[in-house]
Amino acid sequence: MSAGLVSVAYVVASILFILSLGGLSHQESARRGNIYGVVGIIIAVVATVAAVGVNDMVTIVIAMLLGASVGIPVANKVQMTQMPQLVALLHSFVGLAAVLVGFSGYIEPLKATTGTEHTIHLVEVFLGIFIGAVTFTGSLVAAGKLDGRIDAKALTLPGRHLMNLVAIIASVLLGAWFLGTDSLAIGLTALVIMTLIAAVLGVHLIMAIGGADMPVVVSMLNSYSGWAAASIGFMLGNDLLIVVGALVGSSGAILSYIMCKAMNRSFVSVILGGFGQTSSSSAAAEGDQTVHETTADELSEELLNANSVVIVPGYGMAVAQAQNSVSEITKLLREKGVTVRFGIHPVAGRLPGHMNVLLAEAHVPYDIVLEMDEINEDLPGTDVVLVIGANDTVNPAAAEDPASPIAGMPVLEVWKARQVVVLKRGMATGYAGVENPLFFKDNTYMLFGDARESVDKILGALRAS
Repeated sequence: MSAGLVSVAYVVASILFILSLGGLSHQESARRGNIYGVVGIIIAVVATVAAVGVNDMVTIVIAMLLGASVGIPVANKVQMTQMPQLVALLHSFVGLAAVLVGFSGYIEPLKATTGTEHTIHLVEVFLGIFIGAVTFTGSLVAAGKLDGRIDAKALTLPGRHLMNLVAIIASVLLGAWFLGTDSLAIGLTALVIMTLIAAVLGVHLIMAIGGADMPVVVSMLNSYSGWAAASIGFMLGNDLLIVVGALVGSSGAILSYIMCKAMNRSFVSVILGGFGQTSSSSAAAEGDQTVHETTADELSEELLNANSVVIVPGYGMAVAQAQNSVSEITKLLREKGVTVRFGIHPVAGRLPGHMNVLLAEAHVPYDIVLEMDEINEDLPGTDVVLVIGANDTVNPAAAEDPASPIAGMPVLEVWKARQVVVLKRGMATGYAGVENPLFFKDNTYMLFGDARESVDKILGALRAS
């Protein structure tokens, strides 16, 4: 394929990627957005493979087949609840690719460079490896935390900010050393040392962030992986990689900013790993500790007698795979004249949009799925709020306890409704490790048990009424 045709294909692919991002911004157009993205990547891959020589094409095809032989079984096996850790793991691959391409591009450049062009190439190599190393190890830690293999609590080492600053300064000094030498051996030494420092920095940055803030971390790592991909594009001279990397990097950063604003967190602190304490709140440790329990039959009667019901899903619903039964309850109640809506917190689940995808999968109408800011003002006039598997996102300590680790984080103010029913296995804390005073409020009732089983019992009782 000629260079001109490749360029045209890349432009078309870039336009499709932009349309894909636009489509993914709304539930109604998300499926179309996915199709745009798939078509775009197919065009990009075909054009890239067709542009190389026959010998290189064979190598590339073999590599693609090997990758597909691993990726397809994993994609078919992974559960929706495991998507956050899978996404984090995939981010780590992009970071590792940036590191490997960076070293390869330094040892054996694709083309000879001199003067300013050579300096720019060295800067691209150094920054690409640095970003890639931070993304690689940071994403592995994030995947470990999300999968429960690493403690979700924040690792707050004494002087951790100073340690991060020292690591960055050392990397800058190594960069100056790297740019100032003409020796391949010395340059490689500087790169290797910097890579090790960046790898440790990536681990430390993410270890210092607690479980409640992991959705923001995944989004930020998505941004890092985008910039790592862009750096690969610069090193390889591939315009499409630069465009795609910039799209992913900027969109991930914007999403992280939106999520930080929604959680009342500092965007700068996300980058520096300076938030996410997970110590327990004192709010639930004081006052009346009485817990009111209810049954599925009693709850079904309350739901049928209610004029308005708001359902707040959380990660527990996803784990129990209860969304289809919840959809059936919604349909049944609406047929009986009850107004039913859903309240979605920006970080419900462990990945942005996690709950929206599950509800769409269960055929819940888009127009009754509302964001936190849209539903909060209506909660005081709501008869029953059904909290299914959510914890941290409905914790009143965020608004009522200044000493809480999640103080200031906007939450769904479900406690303002006439009655709240929480479906939960037990009284354990949420992913943030923070006690929840909601469970002890006078208008809160607990329905203990597996979310799927509890929802099925409620559905059975409603059908029998």
